[in-house]
Amino acid sequence: MQSIITQGIRVSVETFYQEKHSSPEEDRFVYAYRIHIRNESMDTVQLLRRHWYIRDSNNILREVEGDGVIGQQPIIEPGEHHEYVSWTNLLTDIGKMYGIFTMRKEDDESRIDVQIPEFTMVAPYRLN
Repeated sequence: MQSIITQGIRVSVETFYQEKHSSPEEDRFVYAYRIHIRNESMDTVQLLRRHWYIRDSNNILREVEGDGVIGQQPIIEPGEHHEYVSWTNLLTDIGKMYGIFTMRKEDDESRIDVQIPEFTMVAPYRLN
């Protein structure tokens, strides 16, 4: 699991290869990832946007951005957390993702960019 803290917001990521939904012979590799966001700051924050960078091992970079995560813009109180699971597909059996969550502090409406740690996605058969 990869983790990073930005201004008191801890983001952790865990990945899972989805063999049932993947088709290596068709260059389709599907990975699920669980994002755990823990508010370790003193401020209530709301997740407004996400911006992902997704890179296959053939060095093709895709960007995905939009409002919230899986249709939600959660409000996370100090000491609380929010967790969700999503997925992505790659053209190769190894890739990586990283990104930014844009959040708003509830007290003064200021915005902060919270780093999403870079994480690797590897088909299990590539590991020793």
